[in-house]
Amino acid sequence: MTPDIEAWQAWHPSVAASRLSGVVAPWCVAGGWAVDLHVGAQTRDHEDLEIAVPEARFAEIAGRFPELAFYAAGDGQVVPATPEAMAAVHQTWAFDTAAEAWRFDVFREPHDGDLWISRRSKTLIRPYAEIVHTSSDGIPYLAPEVVLLFKAKHQRPKDEADYAVLAPLLTAAERAWLNNALTVVHPGHPWIE
Repeated sequence: MTPDIEAWQAWHPSVAASRLSGVVAPWCVAGGWAVDLHVGAQTRDHEDLEIAVPEARFAEIAGRFPELAFYAAGDGQVVPATPEAMAAVHQTWAFDTAAEAWRFDVFREPHDGDLWISRRSKTLIRPYAEIVHTSSDGIPYLAPEVVLLFKAKHQRPKDEADYAVLAPLLTAAERAWLNNALTVVHPGHPWIE
């Protein structure tokens, strides 16, 4: 039986960070929670928890959660995370069968060793050491300019809210990278300054 895709009871990032303590793979919190970790306070409600990891290192993450079942997620569907299903999509949801709830979503990212490669454009490449920041309480999170690049695609109300929080905090270098990345991926996007 396939779990209900709406059955989210996401963990707080601190739970994932505790469980992933000591993992060598460069993982980080992504999405809306990354915004809050950068700011140092929760700015809005979150229905899910997203983490990112180099695609080839996914097993290191999954191995820390033997009690969870992983599903490949895409196009509004979830299917068991077989190699074939995972090759077709980049998201893998973790389902807690005891609680009958989704706990987090893993973005399996393209990479070349320690270099992150954007799945939106292979021309956008950066070392993980540059794009994985650490919050004051030790939780790794995705750099704000990279978070905004991904949020720019849909511009949902929550994405606009996250942009409003992060945009004034971007350094000149972060803003320049975001402007360039948006020009490559979303030419004419209203977030380009």
